[in-house]
Amino acid sequence: MSKNPLKLIVIAFFITSNCFAQNKATIINEKLGRGINMGSMFEAPNETIWENPYSSEYFPIISQLGFTHVRIPIRWETDERSSSVPPYEIYSSFFTRIKQVVDEALENGLYVIINMHHHNELIESPDEQKDRFLAQWQQIGTYFKEYSDSLLFEILNEPNGNLDADKWNTLFKEALAEIRTENPERIVLIGTANWGGIEGLEDLQLPTDSNMILTVHYYDPYEFTHQGADWIEGADQWLGTEWKDTDVDREKIQNDFKAIVDFSQSHQIPVHLGEFGSYHTGSSESREKWTTFIARYAEELGFSWAYWEFSAGFGIYNPNTNTFYEYLVDALLNNTMPEPTIYNRNEVYNFSFDSNMDGWVVSNFEEASSTLINTNNELQLTIENSGSEEWHIQVLKYGLQLYPDKFYRVSFKAKSEGLLGIDTYIGKASSPWQAYSNYNGFHLSDSMEEFAYYFTMDTTDLNSRMVFDLGTSINPVYLDDIKIEELSLPTSVPLSEINKIQFYPNPVADNLYLTQVFPDLYIEIYSLEGKKLFSKNMDNKISLNLKSLPTGIYLAKTIQKDSFFTFKICKK
Repeated sequence: MSKNPLKLIVIAFFITSNCFAQNKATIINEKLGRGINMGSMFEAPNETIWENPYSSEYFPIISQLGFTHVRIPIRWETDERSSSVPPYEIYSSFFTRIKQVVDEALENGLYVIINMHHHNELIESPDEQKDRFLAQWQQIGTYFKEYSDSLLFEILNEPNGNLDADKWNTLFKEALAEIRTENPERIVLIGTANWGGIEGLEDLQLPTDSNMILTVHYYDPYEFTHQGADWIEGADQWLGTEWKDTDVDREKIQNDFKAIVDFSQSHQIPVHLGEFGSYHTGSSESREKWTTFIARYAEELGFSWAYWEFSAGFGIYNPNTNTFYEYLVDALLNNTMPEPTIYNRNEVYNFSFDSNMDGWVVSNFEEASSTLINTNNELQLTIENSGSEEWHIQVLKYGLQLYPDKFYRVSFKAKSEGLLGIDTYIGKASSPWQAYSNYNGFHLSDSMEEFAYYFTMDTTDLNSRMVFDLGTSINPVYLDDIKIEELSLPTSVPLSEINKIQFYPNPVADNLYLTQVFPDLYIEIYSLEGKKLFSKNMDNKISLNLKSLPTGIYLAKTIQKDSFFTFKICKK
Protein backbone atom coordinates (compact mmCIF):
# COMPACT_ATOMS: atom_id res chain seq x y z
CA MET A 1 0.00 0.00 0.00
CA SER A 2 1.15 3.52 -0.72
CA LYS A 3 2.34 5.55 2.25
CA ASN A 4 0.92 8.64 0.56
CA PRO A 5 -1.75 10.55 2.51
CA LEU A 6 -4.05 10.19 -0.47
CA LYS A 7 -4.62 6.65 0.73
CA LEU A 8 -7.28 8.35 2.83
CA ILE A 9 -9.24 8.80 -0.39
CA VAL A 10 -9.67 5.04 -0.53
CA ILE A 11 -10.86 4.82 3.06
CA ALA A 12 -13.28 7.71 2.62
CA PHE A 13 -14.60 6.22 -0.62
CA PHE A 14 -15.35 2.87 0.97
CA ILE A 15 -17.06 4.50 3.92
CA THR A 16 -19.24 6.45 1.53
CA SER A 17 -19.75 3.66 -1.02
CA ASN A 18 -20.95 1.34 1.72
CA CYS A 19 -23.77 3.84 2.18
CA PHE A 20 -24.72 3.57 -1.51
CA ALA A 21 -28.01 1.87 -2.08
CA GLN A 22 -27.22 -1.56 -3.43
CA ASN A 23 -29.14 -0.90 -6.60
CA LYS A 24 -28.91 -2.97 -9.72
CA ALA A 25 -26.15 -0.90 -11.33
CA THR A 26 -23.94 -1.17 -8.24
CA ILE A 27 -24.44 -4.93 -7.99
CA ILE A 28 -23.71 -5.55 -11.67
CA ASN A 29 -20.67 -3.28 -11.58
CA GLU A 30 -19.28 -5.44 -8.78
CA LYS A 31 -19.93 -8.52 -10.92
CA LEU A 32 -18.13 -6.96 -13.88
CA GLY A 33 -14.96 -6.97 -11.79
CA ARG A 34 -11.90 -7.52 -13.97
CA GLY A 35 -12.31 -7.33 -17.73
CA ILE A 36 -10.48 -6.96 -21.00
CA ASN A 37 -11.23 -5.21 -24.29
CA MET A 38 -11.49 -7.21 -27.50
CA GLY A 39 -9.76 -4.36 -29.30
CA SER A 40 -8.77 -3.96 -32.95
CA MET A 41 -11.37 -6.52 -34.01
CA PHE A 42 -14.90 -5.23 -34.56
CA GLU A 43 -14.12 -1.52 -34.24
CA ALA A 44 -11.86 -1.89 -37.30
CA PRO A 45 -13.47 -0.94 -40.65
CA ASN A 46 -13.77 -4.69 -41.21
CA GLU A 47 -12.85 -7.61 -39.00
CA THR A 48 -9.58 -8.58 -40.72
CA ILE A 49 -8.13 -5.30 -41.99
CA TRP A 50 -6.19 -4.64 -38.76
CA GLU A 51 -4.88 -8.22 -38.77
CA ASN A 52 -6.41 -9.10 -35.42
CA PRO A 53 -9.59 -11.05 -36.17
CA TYR A 54 -11.75 -12.57 -33.45
CA SER A 55 -11.32 -16.27 -32.68
CA SER A 56 -13.83 -18.45 -30.84
CA GLU A 57 -11.00 -19.87 -28.73
CA TYR A 58 -10.46 -16.52 -27.00
CA PHE A 59 -13.34 -16.42 -24.53
CA PRO A 60 -12.61 -19.82 -22.91
CA ILE A 61 -9.02 -18.66 -22.42
CA ILE A 62 -10.09 -15.31 -21.00
CA SER A 63 -12.55 -16.92 -18.61
CA GLN A 64 -10.05 -19.53 -17.43
CA LEU A 65 -7.48 -16.84 -16.69
CA GLY A 66 -9.92 -15.26 -14.25
CA PHE A 67 -11.39 -12.31 -16.13
CA THR A 68 -15.08 -11.78 -15.46
CA HIS A 69 -16.17 -9.59 -18.37
CA VAL A 70 -15.24 -8.48 -21.86
CA ARG A 71 -15.83 -5.17 -23.55
CA ILE A 72 -16.44 -5.53 -27.29
CA PRO A 73 -15.84 -2.29 -29.20
CA ILE A 74 -17.94 -2.24 -32.39
CA ARG A 75 -18.00 0.07 -35.42
CA TRP A 76 -21.55 -0.05 -36.82
CA GLU A 77 -21.43 2.70 -39.44
CA THR A 78 -19.45 1.15 -42.34
CA ASP A 79 -21.23 0.53 -45.65
CA GLU A 80 -20.92 -3.25 -45.37
CA ARG A 81 -22.56 -3.20 -41.93
CA SER A 82 -25.33 -0.60 -42.14
CA SER A 83 -27.12 1.84 -44.40
CA SER A 84 -26.33 5.55 -44.34
CA VAL A 85 -29.83 6.56 -45.52
CA PRO A 86 -33.16 6.29 -43.71
CA PRO A 87 -34.24 4.06 -42.03
CA TYR A 88 -30.51 3.48 -41.38
CA GLU A 89 -30.79 -0.31 -41.31
CA ILE A 90 -28.11 -2.37 -39.59
CA TYR A 91 -27.74 -5.39 -41.84
CA SER A 92 -28.86 -8.76 -40.49
CA SER A 93 -25.55 -10.39 -41.47
CA PHE A 94 -23.66 -8.08 -39.11
CA PHE A 95 -26.19 -8.49 -36.33
CA THR A 96 -25.79 -12.26 -36.70
CA ARG A 97 -22.02 -12.00 -36.41
CA ILE A 98 -22.16 -9.81 -33.28
CA LYS A 99 -24.80 -12.10 -31.76
CA GLN A 100 -22.47 -15.07 -32.26
CA VAL A 101 -19.64 -13.29 -30.44
CA VAL A 102 -21.86 -12.08 -27.59
CA ASP A 103 -23.36 -15.56 -27.16
CA GLU A 104 -19.92 -17.19 -27.02
CA ALA A 105 -18.82 -14.76 -24.30
CA LEU A 106 -21.97 -15.39 -22.26
CA GLU A 107 -21.61 -19.15 -22.67
CA ASN A 108 -18.19 -18.85 -21.03
CA GLY A 109 -19.61 -17.11 -17.99
CA LEU A 110 -18.46 -13.63 -18.96
CA TYR A 111 -20.43 -10.43 -18.65
CA VAL A 112 -20.41 -8.48 -21.93
CA ILE A 113 -20.32 -4.77 -22.80
CA ILE A 114 -21.05 -3.81 -26.41
CA ASN A 115 -20.70 -0.24 -27.57
CA MET A 116 -20.74 2.19 -30.47
CA HIS A 117 -17.07 2.73 -31.39
CA HIS A 118 -15.41 4.95 -34.02
CA HIS A 119 -18.64 6.52 -35.27
CA ASN A 120 -16.49 9.02 -37.17
CA GLU A 121 -19.29 10.64 -39.16
CA LEU A 122 -21.20 11.35 -35.93
CA ILE A 123 -18.10 12.94 -34.37
CA GLU A 124 -17.61 15.11 -37.45
CA SER A 125 -21.25 16.10 -37.97
CA PRO A 126 -23.30 15.36 -34.84
CA ASP A 127 -26.39 17.31 -35.91
CA GLU A 128 -26.57 15.71 -39.35
CA GLN A 129 -25.84 12.20 -38.06
CA LYS A 130 -28.03 12.25 -34.96
CA ASP A 131 -31.03 10.52 -36.59
CA ARG A 132 -28.83 7.70 -37.84
CA PHE A 133 -27.19 7.27 -34.44
CA LEU A 134 -30.53 7.12 -32.64
CA ALA A 135 -32.00 4.74 -35.21
CA GLN A 136 -29.05 2.39 -34.78
CA TRP A 137 -29.48 2.29 -31.01
CA GLN A 138 -33.18 1.66 -31.42
CA GLN A 139 -32.30 -1.37 -33.57
CA ILE A 140 -29.56 -2.63 -31.23
CA GLY A 141 -31.89 -2.29 -28.25
CA THR A 142 -34.65 -4.20 -30.01
CA TYR A 143 -32.34 -6.93 -31.28
CA PHE A 144 -30.89 -7.73 -27.84
CA LYS A 145 -33.93 -6.92 -25.70
CA GLU A 146 -34.44 -10.51 -24.55
CA TYR A 147 -30.87 -10.89 -23.30
CA SER A 148 -30.14 -11.15 -19.58
CA ASP A 149 -28.57 -8.48 -17.41
CA SER A 150 -25.18 -10.00 -18.26
CA LEU A 151 -25.25 -7.88 -21.44
CA LEU A 152 -24.60 -4.15 -21.01
CA PHE A 153 -24.72 -1.29 -23.52
CA GLU A 154 -22.22 1.56 -23.79
CA ILE A 155 -23.71 4.30 -25.94
CA LEU A 156 -20.57 5.84 -27.47
CA ASN A 157 -16.84 5.48 -27.05
CA GLU A 158 -14.88 8.69 -26.37
CA PRO A 159 -17.08 11.53 -27.71
CA ASN A 160 -14.81 14.30 -29.01
CA GLY A 161 -14.35 16.95 -31.67
CA ASN A 162 -17.57 18.55 -32.86
CA LEU A 163 -19.49 16.29 -30.51
CA ASP A 164 -18.68 18.57 -27.59
CA ALA A 165 -19.93 18.34 -24.00
CA ASP A 166 -23.16 20.25 -24.60
CA LYS A 167 -24.13 18.18 -27.63
CA TRP A 168 -23.10 14.96 -25.89
CA ASN A 169 -25.26 15.69 -22.82
CA THR A 170 -28.27 16.06 -25.10
CA LEU A 171 -27.47 13.19 -27.46
CA PHE A 172 -26.82 10.70 -24.68
CA LYS A 173 -30.24 11.34 -23.13
CA GLU A 174 -31.95 10.88 -26.50
CA ALA A 175 -30.09 7.62 -27.18
CA LEU A 176 -30.88 6.38 -23.69
CA ALA A 177 -34.57 7.06 -24.32
CA GLU A 178 -34.42 4.91 -27.49
CA ILE A 179 -32.80 2.06 -25.54
CA ARG A 180 -35.29 2.31 -22.70
CA THR A 181 -38.28 1.63 -24.97
CA GLU A 182 -37.30 -2.06 -25.13
CA ASN A 183 -34.72 -2.26 -22.33
CA PRO A 184 -36.19 -0.37 -19.38
CA GLU A 185 -33.76 -1.80 -16.83
CA ARG A 186 -30.68 -2.78 -18.83
CA ILE A 187 -27.47 -1.31 -17.44
CA VAL A 188 -26.08 1.40 -19.72
CA LEU A 189 -22.61 2.89 -19.47
CA ILE A 190 -22.14 6.64 -19.88
CA GLY A 191 -18.76 8.14 -20.79
CA THR A 192 -17.47 11.68 -20.92
CA ALA A 193 -16.86 14.14 -23.73
CA ASN A 194 -13.28 15.21 -24.45
CA TRP A 195 -12.16 11.68 -25.45
CA GLY A 196 -13.72 9.84 -22.52
CA GLY A 197 -11.21 11.13 -20.00
CA ILE A 198 -11.34 12.58 -16.52
CA GLU A 199 -11.28 16.13 -17.88
CA GLY A 200 -14.78 15.65 -19.24
CA LEU A 201 -16.34 14.88 -15.86
CA GLU A 202 -16.99 18.49 -14.89
CA ASP A 203 -19.19 18.99 -17.97
CA LEU A 204 -21.10 15.69 -17.77
CA GLN A 205 -24.80 16.01 -16.94
CA LEU A 206 -26.38 12.75 -15.89
CA PRO A 207 -30.01 12.01 -16.75
CA THR A 208 -32.31 10.71 -14.04
CA ASP A 209 -31.77 6.97 -14.41
CA SER A 210 -30.53 4.59 -11.72
CA ASN A 211 -29.48 1.86 -14.16
CA MET A 212 -26.27 3.55 -15.32
CA ILE A 213 -22.54 3.09 -14.74
CA LEU A 214 -20.00 5.84 -15.31
CA THR A 215 -17.11 4.81 -17.59
CA VAL A 216 -13.80 6.68 -17.78
CA HIS A 217 -10.62 5.94 -19.75
CA TYR A 218 -7.10 6.50 -18.41
CA TYR A 219 -3.75 6.49 -20.25
CA ASP A 220 -1.55 8.84 -18.20
CA PRO A 221 1.30 9.54 -18.30
CA TYR A 222 0.62 9.60 -22.04
CA GLU A 223 4.29 9.82 -23.04
CA PHE A 224 4.81 6.52 -21.23
CA THR A 225 1.70 4.61 -22.32
CA HIS A 226 1.94 5.68 -25.98
CA GLN A 227 5.69 5.79 -26.54
CA GLY A 228 6.53 4.60 -30.05
CA ALA A 229 2.88 4.48 -31.18
CA ASP A 230 3.09 4.78 -34.96
CA TRP A 231 -0.23 6.67 -35.30
CA ILE A 232 0.94 9.53 -33.05
CA GLU A 233 3.30 12.14 -34.45
CA GLY A 234 6.40 12.50 -32.30
CA ALA A 235 5.76 9.37 -30.22
CA ASP A 236 9.16 7.94 -31.16
CA GLN A 237 10.74 10.75 -29.15
CA TRP A 238 9.13 9.25 -26.04
CA LEU A 239 10.79 5.86 -26.48
CA GLY A 240 12.62 4.85 -23.33
CA THR A 241 10.17 6.61 -21.00
CA GLU A 242 9.93 4.65 -17.77
CA TRP A 243 7.34 4.46 -15.02
CA LYS A 244 9.24 3.74 -11.81
CA ASP A 245 6.35 3.30 -9.37
CA THR A 246 7.51 6.01 -6.98
CA ASP A 247 5.33 7.72 -4.43
CA VAL A 248 5.28 10.71 -6.80
CA ASP A 249 4.15 8.57 -9.75
CA ARG A 250 1.34 7.20 -7.63
CA GLU A 251 0.30 10.55 -6.21
CA LYS A 252 -0.21 11.95 -9.71
CA ILE A 253 -2.58 9.11 -10.55
CA GLN A 254 -4.31 9.34 -7.17
CA ASN A 255 -4.86 13.05 -7.74
CA ASP A 256 -6.42 12.27 -11.12
CA PHE A 257 -8.65 9.52 -9.76
CA LYS A 258 -9.87 11.74 -6.95
CA ALA A 259 -12.04 13.58 -9.49
CA ILE A 260 -13.67 10.25 -10.42
CA VAL A 261 -14.25 9.38 -6.77
CA ASP A 262 -15.78 12.80 -6.08
CA PHE A 263 -18.11 12.51 -9.09
CA SER A 264 -19.12 8.97 -8.15
CA GLN A 265 -19.91 9.94 -4.58
CA SER A 266 -21.80 13.12 -5.39
CA HIS A 267 -23.93 11.43 -8.08
CA GLN A 268 -24.23 8.00 -6.41
CA ILE A 269 -23.08 6.21 -9.57
CA PRO A 270 -20.68 3.23 -9.78
CA VAL A 271 -17.53 3.44 -11.92
CA HIS A 272 -16.09 1.30 -14.71
CA LEU A 273 -12.52 2.06 -15.80
CA GLY A 274 -13.29 1.20 -19.39
CA GLU A 275 -9.80 1.47 -20.88
CA PHE A 276 -6.25 1.62 -19.58
CA GLY A 277 -3.12 0.15 -21.09
CA SER A 278 0.41 0.76 -22.33
CA TYR A 279 1.85 0.17 -25.80
CA HIS A 280 4.17 -2.77 -26.37
CA THR A 281 7.20 -0.56 -27.14
CA GLY A 282 7.57 0.37 -23.46
CA SER A 283 9.80 -1.70 -21.20
CA SER A 284 8.19 -4.80 -19.70
CA GLU A 285 9.32 -3.77 -16.20
CA SER A 286 7.65 -0.36 -16.37
CA ARG A 287 4.54 -1.74 -18.07
CA GLU A 288 4.13 -4.34 -15.33
CA LYS A 289 4.54 -1.75 -12.57
CA TRP A 290 2.08 0.72 -14.13
CA THR A 291 -0.51 -1.93 -14.95
CA THR A 292 -0.28 -3.47 -11.49
CA PHE A 293 -0.81 -0.14 -9.79
CA ILE A 294 -3.73 0.96 -11.98
CA ALA A 295 -5.54 -2.37 -11.59
CA ARG A 296 -5.03 -2.68 -7.84
CA TYR A 297 -5.78 0.96 -7.12
CA ALA A 298 -8.97 0.86 -9.20
CA GLU A 299 -10.05 -2.18 -7.20
CA GLU A 300 -9.28 -0.42 -3.92
CA LEU A 301 -11.61 2.37 -5.04
CA GLY A 302 -14.37 -0.10 -5.92
CA PHE A 303 -14.12 0.37 -9.71
CA SER A 304 -14.62 -2.41 -12.19
CA TRP A 305 -12.09 -2.26 -15.04
CA ALA A 306 -11.30 -3.45 -18.56
CA TYR A 307 -7.70 -3.50 -19.80
CA TRP A 308 -6.97 -2.30 -23.33
CA GLU A 309 -6.60 -4.86 -24.88
CA PHE A 310 -6.34 -8.61 -25.54
CA SER A 311 -4.28 -9.38 -28.65
CA ALA A 312 -2.96 -6.31 -30.49
CA GLY A 313 -0.42 -3.56 -29.76
CA PHE A 314 -1.31 -3.14 -26.08
CA GLY A 315 -2.33 -6.75 -25.62
CA ILE A 316 -1.61 -9.52 -23.16
CA TYR A 317 -1.72 -12.29 -25.81
CA ASN A 318 0.31 -12.88 -28.98
CA PRO A 319 -1.97 -14.62 -31.51
CA ASN A 320 1.01 -15.38 -33.79
CA THR A 321 2.74 -17.53 -31.17
CA ASN A 322 -0.31 -18.42 -29.06
CA THR A 323 1.52 -17.22 -25.95
CA PHE A 324 0.77 -14.74 -23.20
CA TYR A 325 2.87 -11.87 -21.98
CA GLU A 326 2.92 -13.36 -18.52
CA TYR A 327 4.12 -10.20 -16.82
CA LEU A 328 0.97 -8.38 -17.98
CA VAL A 329 -1.29 -11.27 -16.99
CA ASP A 330 0.34 -11.22 -13.54
CA ALA A 331 -0.01 -7.43 -13.32
CA LEU A 332 -3.72 -7.62 -14.05
CA LEU A 333 -4.72 -10.75 -12.18
CA ASN A 334 -2.04 -11.94 -9.75
CA ASN A 335 0.26 -9.23 -8.44
CA THR A 336 -0.46 -7.64 -5.09
CA MET A 337 0.12 -3.94 -4.50
CA PRO A 338 3.84 -3.46 -3.79
CA GLU A 339 5.40 -0.68 -1.74
CA PRO A 340 6.42 2.30 -3.89
CA THR A 341 9.91 3.74 -4.16
CA ILE A 342 9.93 6.79 -1.88
CA TYR A 343 11.53 10.03 -3.04
CA ASN A 344 13.89 11.82 -0.68
CA ARG A 345 12.47 15.28 0.08
CA ASN A 346 14.47 18.41 0.79
CA GLU A 347 12.27 21.30 1.89
CA VAL A 348 12.86 24.45 -0.15
CA TYR A 349 9.97 26.55 1.12
CA ASN A 350 7.37 25.98 3.82
CA PHE A 351 4.84 28.46 5.04
CA SER A 352 2.26 27.29 7.53
CA PHE A 353 0.58 30.56 8.30
CA ASP A 354 0.93 31.79 11.90
CA SER A 355 0.74 35.53 12.40
CA ASN A 356 2.44 36.96 9.34
CA MET A 357 2.00 37.09 5.57
CA ASP A 358 5.58 36.09 4.64
CA GLY A 359 5.42 38.20 1.51
CA TRP A 360 2.13 36.83 0.16
CA VAL A 361 0.12 39.52 -1.63
CA VAL A 362 -2.95 39.82 -3.85
CA SER A 363 -3.08 41.53 -7.25
CA ASN A 364 -6.40 42.60 -8.82
CA PHE A 365 -6.91 43.26 -12.53
CA GLU A 366 -9.68 44.72 -14.68
CA GLU A 367 -12.80 45.26 -12.53
CA ALA A 368 -11.91 42.64 -9.92
CA SER A 369 -11.31 43.62 -6.28
CA SER A 370 -10.28 41.52 -3.28
CA THR A 371 -8.32 41.62 -0.04
CA LEU A 372 -5.91 39.11 1.50
CA ILE A 373 -5.48 38.66 5.24
CA ASN A 374 -4.18 36.12 7.71
CA THR A 375 -7.05 34.75 9.77
CA ASN A 376 -6.96 31.76 12.11
CA ASN A 377 -3.46 30.94 10.79
CA GLU A 378 -4.71 30.65 7.20
CA LEU A 379 -4.58 32.99 4.25
CA GLN A 380 -8.11 34.20 3.53
CA LEU A 381 -8.97 35.87 0.25
CA THR A 382 -12.17 37.91 0.44
CA ILE A 383 -13.53 38.90 -2.97
CA GLU A 384 -15.68 41.97 -3.43
CA ASN A 385 -15.89 41.81 -7.23
CA SER A 386 -14.88 38.77 -9.26
CA GLY A 387 -13.24 38.94 -12.66
CA SER A 388 -14.18 37.35 -15.94
CA GLU A 389 -10.91 35.37 -16.01
CA GLU A 390 -9.14 33.39 -13.30
CA TRP A 391 -6.01 35.58 -13.55
CA HIS A 392 -7.98 38.75 -12.74
CA ILE A 393 -7.31 37.95 -9.06
CA GLN A 394 -3.90 36.52 -8.22
CA VAL A 395 -2.53 35.51 -4.82
CA LEU A 396 1.22 35.34 -5.19
CA LYS A 397 4.66 35.36 -3.62
CA TYR A 398 7.98 36.49 -5.14
CA GLY A 399 11.59 35.63 -4.40
CA LEU A 400 11.54 31.83 -4.66
CA GLN A 401 14.94 30.38 -5.55
CA LEU A 402 14.92 27.51 -8.04
CA TYR A 403 17.75 25.74 -9.85
CA PRO A 404 18.08 23.83 -13.15
CA ASP A 405 17.56 20.06 -13.44
CA LYS A 406 15.92 19.94 -10.02
CA PHE A 407 12.66 18.05 -9.62
CA TYR A 408 10.19 19.91 -7.40
CA ARG A 409 6.96 19.05 -5.63
CA VAL A 410 4.60 21.93 -4.85
CA SER A 411 1.81 21.25 -2.36
CA PHE A 412 -0.81 23.33 -0.60
CA LYS A 413 -4.07 23.01 1.27
CA ALA A 414 -7.08 24.98 0.06
CA LYS A 415 -10.83 25.32 0.26
CA SER A 416 -13.55 27.66 -0.96
CA GLU A 417 -16.99 28.37 0.44
CA GLY A 418 -18.37 27.30 -2.94
CA LEU A 419 -17.10 25.02 -5.70
CA LEU A 420 -14.28 26.79 -7.53
CA GLY A 421 -11.86 25.90 -10.31
CA ILE A 422 -8.42 27.45 -9.95
CA ASP A 423 -5.08 27.52 -11.75
CA THR A 424 -1.74 27.61 -9.95
CA TYR A 425 1.86 27.61 -11.12
CA ILE A 426 5.44 28.69 -10.46
CA GLY A 427 6.88 30.98 -13.10
CA LYS A 428 9.00 33.90 -14.12
CA ALA A 429 8.26 37.16 -12.27
CA SER A 430 8.84 39.37 -15.30
CA SER A 431 8.17 39.36 -19.03
CA PRO A 432 7.59 36.92 -20.74
CA TRP A 433 5.98 35.58 -17.51
CA GLN A 434 6.31 31.92 -18.51
CA ALA A 435 5.12 29.17 -16.17
CA TYR A 436 8.03 26.88 -15.35
CA SER A 437 5.64 24.32 -13.91
CA ASN A 438 2.97 24.69 -16.61
CA TYR A 439 -0.52 25.61 -15.41
CA ASN A 440 -2.11 23.20 -12.95
CA GLY A 441 -5.88 23.16 -12.55
CA PHE A 442 -7.65 22.03 -9.38
CA HIS A 443 -11.20 22.13 -8.05
CA LEU A 444 -11.77 23.43 -4.54
CA SER A 445 -14.71 22.49 -2.32
CA ASP A 446 -15.79 23.59 1.14
CA SER A 447 -13.46 21.01 2.74
CA MET A 448 -9.79 21.83 3.26
CA GLU A 449 -7.84 19.41 1.03
CA GLU A 450 -4.23 18.98 -0.01
CA PHE A 451 -3.26 19.41 -3.65
CA ALA A 452 0.11 18.87 -5.34
CA TYR A 453 1.88 19.23 -8.66
CA TYR A 454 5.41 18.53 -9.93
CA PHE A 455 7.87 19.97 -12.40
CA THR A 456 11.52 19.84 -13.42
CA MET A 457 13.19 23.25 -13.56
CA ASP A 458 15.11 23.96 -16.76
CA THR A 459 16.85 27.18 -15.74
CA THR A 460 18.10 29.15 -12.73
CA ASP A 461 15.71 31.73 -11.32
CA LEU A 462 16.41 33.22 -7.90
CA ASN A 463 13.32 35.43 -8.01
CA SER A 464 10.58 33.20 -9.34
CA ARG A 465 7.01 33.52 -8.16
CA MET A 466 4.21 31.20 -7.09
CA VAL A 467 0.77 32.20 -8.36
CA PHE A 468 -2.80 31.20 -7.53
CA ASP A 469 -5.35 32.42 -10.11
CA LEU A 470 -8.64 32.77 -8.19
CA GLY A 471 -10.70 35.37 -10.00
CA THR A 472 -13.94 33.73 -11.18
CA SER A 473 -15.97 33.59 -7.96
CA ILE A 474 -17.00 35.86 -5.11
CA ASN A 475 -16.70 33.03 -2.55
CA PRO A 476 -13.88 33.36 -0.01
CA VAL A 477 -10.81 31.17 -0.58
CA TYR A 478 -8.51 29.81 2.14
CA LEU A 479 -4.88 28.67 1.68
CA ASP A 480 -2.53 26.94 4.10
CA ASP A 481 0.59 24.73 4.32
CA ILE A 482 2.17 25.88 1.06
CA LYS A 483 5.35 23.89 0.45
CA ILE A 484 8.04 23.45 -2.18
CA GLU A 485 10.21 20.36 -1.89
CA GLU A 486 13.17 19.24 -3.99
CA LEU A 487 12.81 15.53 -4.73
CA SER A 488 15.52 12.97 -5.45
CA LEU A 489 15.41 9.22 -5.81
CA PRO A 490 17.25 7.24 -3.14
CA THR A 491 20.57 5.76 -4.19
CA SER A 492 21.91 2.42 -3.12
CA VAL A 493 24.68 2.43 -0.55
CA PRO A 494 27.48 -0.09 -1.26
CA LEU A 495 27.45 -3.18 0.95
CA SER A 496 30.91 -2.21 2.15
CA GLU A 497 29.40 0.96 3.64
CA ILE A 498 26.42 -0.86 5.19
CA ASN A 499 28.85 -3.27 6.84
CA LYS A 500 30.51 -0.34 8.61
CA ILE A 501 27.38 0.30 10.68
CA GLN A 502 27.85 -0.67 14.32
CA PHE A 503 25.16 -0.92 16.97
CA TYR A 504 25.35 -0.25 20.68
CA PRO A 505 24.70 -1.12 23.41
CA ASN A 506 24.41 -4.86 22.84
CA PRO A 507 22.89 -6.29 25.07
CA VAL A 508 20.28 -3.56 24.82
CA ALA A 509 17.51 -2.54 27.23
CA ASP A 510 15.65 0.28 25.47
CA ASN A 511 17.29 2.16 22.57
CA LEU A 512 19.65 0.57 20.05
CA TYR A 513 21.92 3.21 18.49
CA LEU A 514 23.56 3.29 15.04
CA THR A 515 27.05 4.67 14.46
CA GLN A 516 26.12 5.67 10.88
CA VAL A 517 22.89 6.68 9.15
CA PHE A 518 21.77 6.28 5.55
CA PRO A 519 18.71 7.29 3.53
CA ASP A 520 16.02 4.66 3.05
CA LEU A 521 17.60 2.24 5.53
CA TYR A 522 15.38 -0.46 7.06
CA ILE A 523 15.93 -2.70 10.06
CA GLU A 524 13.98 -5.95 10.34
CA ILE A 525 13.84 -7.93 13.58
CA TYR A 526 13.45 -11.73 13.47
CA SER A 527 13.08 -14.46 16.06
CA LEU A 528 15.72 -17.20 16.04
CA GLU A 529 13.12 -19.38 14.32
CA GLY A 530 13.12 -16.91 11.39
CA LYS A 531 9.75 -15.25 12.06
CA LYS A 532 9.81 -11.56 11.18
CA LEU A 533 8.54 -9.59 14.16
CA PHE A 534 8.60 -6.09 12.70
CA SER A 535 10.25 -3.79 10.17
CA LYS A 536 11.27 -0.19 10.82
CA ASN A 537 12.20 2.52 8.31
CA MET A 538 15.37 4.08 9.74
CA ASP A 539 15.66 6.74 7.01
CA ASN A 540 18.56 8.82 8.44
CA LYS A 541 17.48 7.93 12.02
CA ILE A 542 20.13 7.17 14.62
CA SER A 543 18.21 5.05 17.16
CA LEU A 544 15.65 2.25 17.35
CA ASN A 545 13.41 1.80 20.39
CA LEU A 546 13.25 -1.86 21.44
CA LYS A 547 11.68 -1.34 24.87
CA SER A 548 8.59 -3.41 24.01
CA LEU A 549 10.63 -6.37 22.72
CA PRO A 550 10.64 -9.32 25.20
CA THR A 551 13.92 -10.46 26.72
CA GLY A 552 15.80 -12.84 24.45
CA ILE A 553 18.15 -13.29 21.47
CA TYR A 554 17.07 -11.93 18.08
CA LEU A 555 18.37 -11.54 14.56
CA ALA A 556 18.46 -8.01 13.13
CA LYS A 557 18.74 -7.40 9.39
CA THR A 558 19.73 -4.00 7.96
CA ILE A 559 18.54 -3.35 4.40
CA GLN A 560 19.33 -0.48 2.04
CA LYS A 561 17.98 -1.12 -1.46
CA ASP A 562 19.77 -4.34 -2.56
CA SER A 563 22.43 -4.27 0.21
CA PHE A 564 21.94 -5.95 3.58
CA PHE A 565 23.63 -7.78 6.41
CA THR A 566 22.46 -9.63 9.53
CA PHE A 567 23.65 -9.54 13.14
CA LYS A 568 22.50 -10.81 16.55
CA ILE A 569 21.17 -8.64 19.36
CA CYS A 570 20.55 -9.53 22.97
CA LYS A 571 17.52 -7.88 24.54
CA LYS A 572 17.81 -7.46 28.32
